[in-house]
Amino acid sequence: MSDSVAVGLVGAGPWAGMVHAPALAAGPSTRLAGVWARRPEASAELAGKHGAPSFARIEDLFDACEAVAFSVPPDVQAGLAARAAQAGKAVLLEKPLAMDLDGARRVAGAIAEAGVVSQMVFTLRYSRAARAFLARAAELEPFGGYGSFVSSVLSGGPFATPWRLEKGALLDLGPHIVDLLDASLGRVAGVRAHGDPLGWLGLTLEHEGGAVSQASVSMAGHGELPPARVEVYGRNGHAQLDWSQLGDDAFATMVSEFAAAVRGGPKPLLDAAHGLRIQEVLAAAEAQLAG
Repeated sequence: MSDSVAVGLVGAGPWAGMVHAPALAAGPSTRLAGVWARRPEASAELAGKHGAPSFARIEDLFDACEAVAFSVPPDVQAGLAARAAQAGKAVLLEKPLAMDLDGARRVAGAIAEAGVVSQMVFTLRYSRAARAFLARAAELEPFGGYGSFVSSVLSGGPFATPWRLEKGALLDLGPHIVDLLDASLGRVAGVRAHGDPLGWLGLTLEHEGGAVSQASVSMAGHGELPPARVEVYGRNGHAQLDWSQLGDDAFATMVSEFAAAVRGGPKPLLDAAHGLRIQEVLAAAEAQLAG
């Protein structure tokens, strides 16, 4: 459609090829305006699959689009997203914002200063199942909850990337669980952490309003693993969200809402400022583990 948002894609790795590029190219609210990656051959291959140009210079990608989606490691995203915002481009950002809190603050600050639309890829939050769960949780007068997310990424595979192997579950799986507990029980006001990000990691979250929750995350699992889940308990009952319920609507909904925001629609609630707040919780946990 003529009013579709031209979105450039930064990155050409497995996640970009499996999710970002197909969703952006599928429309109708967006079109894939081009791809830039640090490996030109990967960029050319992914762009060619979707009939889009591949750019040798990221500045040329910026010139060809209105918005930029990122699918690169967090330390790479932080610097490039700031450049995109300074070029006046709306940004669709992966979690975490950056590899560390200073980087996250810099990119969120650059986005705020530029005044551009930003949206975080907390994919789960855009599914119908998650939205129904959060609506139900709001009715419960919740006082507590629990979340767990266990994967086998450390055993290998396309997502056993250097930053995940270094940082482990806290920065990769932690954002999803903390974000959902934050949304269902109230803003996280404090965190206590124990364990090992490369083994088993436990978080106790204290929420504004008095609720308390626990989260367990690990990327050291083996074999067939249960789906991640979040449970909320309240004075009016309980609610549970199981990842197996999520279906395949989340990414398309996210892209559609991002495009609407770029066109002047409602600003995303899950923006870079929200991503920074979640990363502040994770950074506090990381500091405790290091101490």
